[in-house]
Amino acid sequence: MNLKHTFAALVCAALTSLNCAAQTPPSFASEQAVIDFARDLEQRQDFNADELLAQFAQTRPNNKVLQLIKPPTSPLQRSWERYRPRFLNERRIDGGVRFWQENQAKLARARALYGVPEEIIVAIIGVETEYGRNTGGFRVLEALATLAFHYPPRAEFFRTELEQFLLLARENNLDPLAVKGSFAGAIGIPQFMPGSQRRYAVDFDGDQRVDLSNSVDDAIGSVGRFLEQHGWQAGQGIALPASSQGEPERSLLEAGLRPSLKVAELSSKGVISDADPATTVALIDLVSPGRETEYWLGFDNFYVITRYNRSSFYAMSVFQLAEEIRKRMLR
Repeated sequence: MNLKHTFAALVCAALTSLNCAAQTPPSFASEQAVIDFARDLEQRQDFNADELLAQFAQTRPNNKVLQLIKPPTSPLQRSWERYRPRFLNERRIDGGVRFWQENQAKLARARALYGVPEEIIVAIIGVETEYGRNTGGFRVLEALATLAFHYPPRAEFFRTELEQFLLLARENNLDPLAVKGSFAGAIGIPQFMPGSQRRYAVDFDGDQRVDLSNSVDDAIGSVGRFLEQHGWQAGQGIALPASSQGEPERSLLEAGLRPSLKVAELSSKGVISDADPATTVALIDLVSPGRETEYWLGFDNFYVITRYNRSSFYAMSVFQLAEEIRKRMLR
């Protein structure tokens, strides 16, 4: 290579380097809000602020996280017809049967301890990560810090979860820089947020640590305990189909997911079902544009499932996937 070409190559390399440097954001350790956060944790939680800042120095804002967390600019209409096949399909049903067969003793133990049927635990894990196959590839420290310091609409929530994550890592002797999860910071086979993991997760395999990323036992026990702690009623129903004589009053649907309506009251207003008239329920509408709306009555256990994900579509997917898996297991 002659001198002219060598010089041109060096200039090109230098410009490329400058361009990359301009595009790469500085680390979190350079942000005053992060420095204040580390000093605060030193005072309240006995962390070493300099050690925290050394970890934040290896972490930068992640634009993909910010893109994924934002609501779409043109949100799609709610559609149960479109949502349901994502989780109610042969792959997840067959995978759920295999997962149950491979973990029968653990699932039975969780049911005995927490009162939650095997199929519900299996279905939640199936919906969340397809039985541990898709647990997320984002560094949790990076994702939570990005949302805590660069996403104002929910900054307070994610700062709390970032603190919970650092406590979790310390308690379980984990390297905060090595833990991976979802873009929102959910971790492991059951996708617990750090705060939920600290409050509800259990060491179900007896190895003296909670490991939701690698221990199926811990995942099974933790899902069961989460539901039990949120009010799961052993042996009680989850949901029943209903029919409506015309469109129900908006107030009945706006009453929310927590059961507050008597079946008898709904019946008097044209919502018909086979439920006991004295039972308290929620009226669930599964809307699909261009199709007739499905109506269901949700019992307390349906509401409990929505504590995992506050969506009627999510809870109904878990319930119906669980029913399909149970049917296959009984064949």
